[in-house]
Amino acid sequence: MTLHTDNILTEIKQRIGIITINRPGQLNALDVATLEQMEQALTTLERDPGVHVIMITGAGDKAFVAGGDIVDLNSRQGLAHYNEFAEVIHRVFRRFENSDKPTIGVINGWALGGGTELLLTLDIRLIAEEARIGLPEITLGLFPGAGGTQRVIRQMPLCRAKELMFTGDQITAQEAVALGLCNRSVPRAALMDEALAMAARIADKSPLVLKLLKRNLRHGAEMPLGAALAHEQAMIGLVLDTRDAHEGCSAFLEKRKADFKGA
Repeated sequence: MTLHTDNILTEIKQRIGIITINRPGQLNALDVATLEQMEQALTTLERDPGVHVIMITGAGDKAFVAGGDIVDLNSRQGLAHYNEFAEVIHRVFRRFENSDKPTIGVINGWALGGGTELLLTLDIRLIAEEARIGLPEITLGLFPGAGGTQRVIRQMPLCRAKELMFTGDQITAQEAVALGLCNRSVPRAALMDEALAMAARIADKSPLVLKLLKRNLRHGAEMPLGAALAHEQAMIGLVLDTRDAHEGCSAFLEKRKADFKGA
């Protein structure tokens, strides 16, 4: 199944939904139309019970997302930006971050500015060995404003996050992995195959338990430890009321492959 809008390609391969930002001539830069089409694609894949994992990548071999559309940004004043572009990009990125389905970023090239801010919202990030990431907004007299300042300091050492934002320097794929911003670097030629293989392994698990696990991780991260542990205790009790939990245990005891139904 394949769905197209002007700037977004959406396809489904077995139980994996793939969103491709399709503006290679603009290095997949994000504008309001592209963001809204990304959100539409995400909604379609989230509502499809046959889709268990969602991947997102960029078209071409140069960029995942090279940032926002600078021409558009330069045309705006503060209040209009706050009410229009900023409102949309924060909503869409939060939608990816809060999706109940596992998400995988396939970082095929430059992920700069909004590209890095987007990857910070995704569960798993595989990055091409040649790719680079960065938050270069300071070089334009700006700073990351699509969640980057807050997400990056929660995902890497504070001093390194400040260095990244204060200098605007780019880092290599290997540095991104070492800092914990990406899971692993992969030769570009093998990147999509590696991502599809990982997505298939995840898609083989119970979609309902993955949903509850993601919610447990997301909510627990915002709680003090004591409250988070109590939340985990309640959630694992909920999981044991699912048929999938007992199917998984029975399959293990019977030495067969589990047949998860998402119930």
